Amino acid sequence: MTTPIRLVLASASPARRALLRQAGIEPTICVSDVDEAAVEAAAREAYGDLGPGDVALLLARAKAEAVADELDGDQVVIGCDSVLEVDGAVYGKPASAEEAISRWRLMRGGSGILHTGHWLVDDRSAESGGSGGTLGATAETVVHFADLDDEEIDGYVASGEPLRVAGAFTIDGLGAPFIARIEGDHTNVVGLSLPLLRQLLREIGVGWYDLISS
Repeated sequence: MTTPIRLVLASASPARRALLRQAGIEPTICVSDVDEAAVEAAAREAYGDLGPGDVALLLARAKAEAVADELDGDQVVIGCDSVLEVDGAVYGKPASAEEAISRWRLMRGGSGILHTGHWLVDDRSAESGGSGGTLGATAETVVHFADLDDEEIDGYVASGEPLRVAGAFTIDGLGAPFIARIEGDHTNVVGLSLPLLRQLLREIGVGWYDLISS
């Protein structure tokens, strides 16, 4: 039996882990201590204005490379970061319940674009077939929000869930009833695009079933 390649998920997100497990992969979880605000500020100082997809990819790369630098042994590391774009403005996790309520009042009845950056680091040794590759891409999905009333917004924010997730909503949790429809990849909205991850893995010579034990 071939030993599967170890995939390290550089994220504490239970939703991302659940996605991988549902697809047959048991990831190793290793969370980075990246200061996201500092990384973004440094990039803006160096390169100027950043688009929503640029921010997501920048932070995904920082997380993946930080975790790869911490680990010894053979593994492939995937880092992800999601941001929501509404009317050209970029939103991550709300800092307070008041901010989450304000954001939902802005989003209700409208739509936004969920950008998720994915960064892959092939940290395997040459003896194990490692390519030394480090690469990434961003997936975008259009999300259409239901027209919630104030009572529904207050109730959802009181659950605490919007404070824990980018964009202040989930599609796989308590926020699911408030998503009218999407255009694009459902798994991207959950936080990790499985089709995009497959493509990135193929670019470093790793097949999906190389990560799955028989």
